[in-house]
Amino acid sequence: MKLTDPVSDMLTRIRNAIRARHQKVDVPASNLKTEIARILKEEGYISNFKATEEEGHKVIRIYLKYDSNNEAAISNVARVSRPGCRVYVRRTEIPRVLGGLGINILTTPRGVMTGRQARKQGLGGELLCEVW
Repeated sequence: MKLTDPVSDMLTRIRNAIRARHQKVDVPASNLKTEIARILKEEGYISNFKATEEEGHKVIRIYLKYDSNNEAAISNVARVSRPGCRVYVRRTEIPRVLGGLGINILTTPRGVMTGRQARKQGLGGELLCEVW
C-alpha cells in the first residue's frame, strides 16, 4: 500500500498512540518526519525520538510524554496542508494556535520550523500541522 500523505499518517499514529496510552510509537522514516519529530521534542511535546531499523525498514521511534496524572503533553494534532489542498502562508499570515498555547509547524525555504521561529525570521511557507 502506497501512502498518499505520509505526514498525516505520522500524526494519526501519534494521536492513536496517545489515546491508547502507549509509551512509544513507530513511524516509517523520512527526512521531513524526522524534522517534525525534532520540533516536537524541542517544544516539549514528546520526550524523545530515535531513528532505528526494523525488518529492513527505517523507522522513527517516538517516545510519548505524559505527566504525573497520565495526561499526554499533546492534547491534539491537526493536519492543515493536505495533498489535495496545500496551505501556504506569508510571514504576516502565520496563525497563532490556541492564542499562543500550541504550535504550528511549517516548511520554509530555510527548513522545517515552528510558526514562531518563521515569524521571527520573516519567513512564510507551507503550513504542515498544528499541535496543542
